[in-house]
Amino acid sequence: MKIIILGTAYPYRGGLAAFNERLAREYQKQGHSVEICTFTLQYPKFLFPGKTQFSPDPSPSDLIIYRKVNSCNPFNWLKVGKEIANKKPDVVIFAYWMSFMAPCMGTIARRISRNGHTKVLALVHNMIPHEPNILDKFLPPFFVKSMDGFMALSESVVKDIEKFDKRHCPKRFSPHPIYDHYGDRLPREQALSLLNLDPAFRYVLFFGFIRDYKGLDLLIDAFADDQIRQSNVKLLVAGEFYGDPAPYLQQIKNLHLEDHVLLYNDYIPDHEVNRYFSVADIVAQPYKTATQSGVTQIAFHFEKPMLVTNVGGLPEIVPDGKIGYVVEPDAKHIANALSRFFREQKQEEFEYNIIEEKKKYAWSTFTDVLSELI
Repeated sequence: MKIIILGTAYPYRGGLAAFNERLAREYQKQGHSVEICTFTLQYPKFLFPGKTQFSPDPSPSDLIIYRKVNSCNPFNWLKVGKEIANKKPDVVIFAYWMSFMAPCMGTIARRISRNGHTKVLALVHNMIPHEPNILDKFLPPFFVKSMDGFMALSESVVKDIEKFDKRHCPKRFSPHPIYDHYGDRLPREQALSLLNLDPAFRYVLFFGFIRDYKGLDLLIDAFADDQIRQSNVKLLVAGEFYGDPAPYLQQIKNLHLEDHVLLYNDYIPDHEVNRYFSVADIVAQPYKTATQSGVTQIAFHFEKPMLVTNVGGLPEIVPDGKIGYVVEPDAKHIANALSRFFREQKQEEFEYNIIEEKKKYAWSTFTDVLSELI
């Protein structure tokens, strides 16, 4: 097939860009012709909560990525739609994640569909954002009505799509594949040395952009619980604040956890990700809301046990008591699970189970389901 993926990609950074690039590589590996069409302007600066939208890593040399789409310019949408329509790809996959993109992607898709050849499909990461606003009621239907079919990464997202899809278009679900492009797991001693960490302690990792819905405040509260505070366990927070860091810093100070919580609050480049996962004994995702998460799939790659909360699609991915724990989004429940993990020395058992469990999340499995939809 001739495939175009329209969504975020290099020079933009983050998990969604990594996903689109990895998907393109998988289809190339299978012999398809693949291009990625990304943004000249992804967000206006006032809508972006981080320090920069751009990746510090080098440009991928094995992918065709061209920057065409201005998310704020309707004239650009019509132009891009016409250009793609004239190429007559077999399918355009719109990697959709937020309502702000609905007018842009919906307009481009309508223009492409006029060529009478190309299928336009939505690869939906989030139909309803984790931090919703009034636009989430009005903009998604415009995008949904422009699509021929939908691919979701969790069953909860399929249900969200159905709220807007009155035409009952074809839908498929396949879990988020493993992020396997971050290099190999390092020996613990090497990773500890690279991060200048004390080998006498065990480490719980919170990884990724820090937003309210991700529940870092719950995890910090859990570390104030005596059963964690009095152990040799530290919390390693690796990721950039997407919001005001002051409440978290004040919380750490109020709970006297300055020696228990280590902050690496900057964007973690791809080549350094393996350091943080290699020192971690367990990866914690204390999310208050969720669909699915790329962090779980990085943890799978590095074969690390996980603690997740019972929200969205997270329990679908982490079998409770087999490769980690599923708990309610509550500090006491989180503390109890972490204490049990270290007390019962579950790391080796969980890591052994992950080796088998991770086979479910191959990229070839994901593209098989997506190709079936196509």
